[in-house]
Amino acid sequence: MKDIRTAVVVGNPKPESRTLAATIHLTRELTGADPGLVVDLATVGPALLDWSSPEVAGLVAGVGDADLVVVGSPTYKGAYTGLLKLFLDRFAARTGLSGIAVPLMLGGSPAHALAPELTLRPLLTEIGGTVPGRGLFVLDSRYDDPSAYDDWLHDTAPAVRALLEATQGALA
Repeated sequence: MKDIRTAVVVGNPKPESRTLAATIHLTRELTGADPGLVVDLATVGPALLDWSSPEVAGLVAGVGDADLVVVGSPTYKGAYTGLLKLFLDRFAARTGLSGIAVPLMLGGSPAHALAPELTLRPLLTEIGGTVPGRGLFVLDSRYDDPSAYDDWLHDTAPAVRALLEATQGALA
């Protein structure tokens, strides 16, 4: 797929985390390419608290314009991180995201498997993202195991790819 603008946003407070690796892997599986924009929020730091930060405004604009954004977070207390919340609060309701959004969360126990559906998916749809299929939950211990993504990819990737191809057709 060419001309598809992709982004990943990672709310892990640790830079270059397993969550980052998982979001990049998932983007590659969905599109066959690395994401065009990588937002590792741990590296943005205090600028997230400055609503006048041009750096954060630029990241918000880039993510908002992406055709596909994979949003990843570790599961903390059954929800996404406060760091991710700080960033996503910058997006306008219903119009902040213009493309497909994929919620991805990592966690230490299958007991948190519903977290992407119950916490992250509603937020992504509220800010305008189209979320095809269900959110993806991956055990931390399996983040680097490609088979941990297989069922979700089998069920949801065709819908994501169809929407991306439709986007390409609209751009042509």
